[in-house]
Amino acid sequence: MGNFQDSAPSPVHVRTCALRHLTLGLLLSILPLARAQQPHPIPEPSDANLNPPTFRVSTNLVVVPTLVEKPNGDIVYGLRPSDFALYDNGVQQKIQVDDDLNIQPVSLVVCVERGRDAPLEFNIIRRLGPLLDLFAGGSRGDVALVSFDSRPVWMDPFTSDTDLIAHDLADLPPGDGGAAIVDAVGYSVNLLEQQPANRRRVLLLISESRDHGSHRFNLPQLVQRIGTSNTLVLSLVFSPSKSEIIDWARGNTGGGAELNMLAPLLMTINAMRRNTPKTLAALSGGEYAPFTREKAFEKRVAEEANHARNRYILSFHPADLTPGLHTIQVKLTQDYGARVIARNSYWMIRRDDPGSAPQP
Repeated sequence: MGNFQDSAPSPVHVRTCALRHLTLGLLLSILPLARAQQPHPIPEPSDANLNPPTFRVSTNLVVVPTLVEKPNGDIVYGLRPSDFALYDNGVQQKIQVDDDLNIQPVSLVVCVERGRDAPLEFNIIRRLGPLLDLFAGGSRGDVALVSFDSRPVWMDPFTSDTDLIAHDLADLPPGDGGAAIVDAVGYSVNLLEQQPANRRRVLLLISESRDHGSHRFNLPQLVQRIGTSNTLVLSLVFSPSKSEIIDWARGNTGGGAELNMLAPLLMTINAMRRNTPKTLAALSGGEYAPFTREKAFEKRVAEEANHARNRYILSFHPADLTPGLHTIQVKLTQDYGARVIARNSYWMIRRDDPGSAPQP
């Protein structure tokens, strides 16, 4: 009995053990919550895709994706080359038309802003996930995910498993105070250029309207990339509570004949300053739309997916080989009561030109 009494725990020891068990229990209950609140791991961007490449493209053939749509949203099918008139710098061109719509597989990059005020839109943006199959067309296409704040990051490689992309869209972490749209689009175009040549390349950009913090690509370089790339840019834009514009003015623009030669480029850059996603969409023949509510967002995504897969592919061999930015205009030769959406420019490069854009 004496030995038993000597080995019995004291009241203080009992209270200490109880406190330890309570503390351990609290830690175990808090641990899952703490894990859930950890930011989603973001991989480092690839330098190869962040650095603007020396971009040489033969402009012997210019490709012009073209949408013909009635006011009620119906696509006009069955048009022939004689139904289109295409003008390069005001001069009509002889064109070819590929009307095999909705057949060519699509490679899509979803490029989503997560910087500045973008987290306020995450509840809407995550609704994109279930709609991605509208672009990919099941196993015939693939999708990659890029997110960006002050820098772009390749979150998911190209995959036909849109559930993976949807999961990461639903779990986007907030970013920093940047919105480097120009860098993110340049980065995304680099990824798309590495996809097979038989695919339609589509970039779906979801962002605010103005760039904040890009430094890898400048506007003339991006205008050139869009002008020499067959990437279709579709833009969905939200309005941040605050918006500041980046000053892209570099050097002296010169005057006289030099200024006249650069006038189309300067006009495009000025438009880009005001609204980067809208200008990028126009350069590529894509579409632009703001969104404020969930239903409006879902409707616009569905429309843009349908339009992306149902564009005529016009092409021509330019007669004017003057280097620089060329303007394009596409019209219908008959009144079908429809509107035409087509790229409004391309970039002509001299054969001995390494592909560097001028710096206005």
